[in-house]
Amino acid sequence: MNRFSLRQLEYFVAVGRAGSIARAAEVVNVSSPSISSAIAQLEETLGLPLFVRRRAQGLSLTQAGRQVMEQAGRVLAEAEALNRLAGEIAGSVRGPLAVGCLLTFAQIVVPALRRGFEARYPDVHIRQYERDQEGIFEGLRRADLDVALSYDMNIPDDLDFVPLLPLRPYAVMAADHPLAGRAEVTAAELAGHPMILLDLPHSSAYFLSFFEETGTPPLISERTRDMAVMRSLVANGFGYGIVNIRPLNDRAPDGRPLCFVPLAGSVGMMNLGLVMARGGAGLPTIRAFVEHARGYVEGGHVPGLTPLEAPA
Repeated sequence: MNRFSLRQLEYFVAVGRAGSIARAAEVVNVSSPSISSAIAQLEETLGLPLFVRRRAQGLSLTQAGRQVMEQAGRVLAEAEALNRLAGEIAGSVRGPLAVGCLLTFAQIVVPALRRGFEARYPDVHIRQYERDQEGIFEGLRRADLDVALSYDMNIPDDLDFVPLLPLRPYAVMAADHPLAGRAEVTAAELAGHPMILLDLPHSSAYFLSFFEETGTPPLISERTRDMAVMRSLVANGFGYGIVNIRPLNDRAPDGRPLCFVPLAGSVGMMNLGLVMARGGAGLPTIRAFVEHARGYVEGGHVPGLTPLEAPA
């Protein structure tokens, strides 16, 4: 593929309009040798003679040169339009925004947050993607995602995390489970009961870490990567699960009741927040989304979640 620069096109168009290198040099405020060199390189790259050079008569465009100059003018105009657009984007909240979300709570949090943001900024169109934690990291690195809602689980050094809300873990169980209805429950008390593990990258290690201090590993009876499946298995008595998101509706997808019991002891709080590429919060649209999400949380309006209390 032929390679030429916008600078070479600019000098070429200037000479074509001025009819001489000396006059073009005055117009673009560049030395004549620099312009001569740029045009020579452009002719070599394109493999075309662009000017007829006559001593004491300046330069005149060849037939090929006239066609190239017409197209070069359009290219330079489009480049200028691109520069103007970049300046507008850099100073305004507009355009597409690819928002990722951890698939365990995407259906609870994202729709209301998205609706409020798009109503506030009608020039932004959000595309929504549900992924596991590893998929979020990869999407941000490939620029498939601009920003993502997730937990502060193993955030890599090349990504930024903005915390929004601390969440305590809950044991979720069927309404008739022996431990249901208690004010709180410990990992040691859960260890002897069957567990339905939400087996997602990073999440599973977090859930299993609760049992390290007990010296007794959990009794894992089922594994699933789907939050809805886990909740339905739990509601039907196949075991308990551990979650950090407690929805407004304490029922499984099949309508059976669930009981959410806070985990006691030295259990780790999980922060819900926004993950983005390093320095991403400096971009106007991403910064506006971060501020909008923070406003939702600080205003006590957390879409789809039961109001949270800090652990004792």
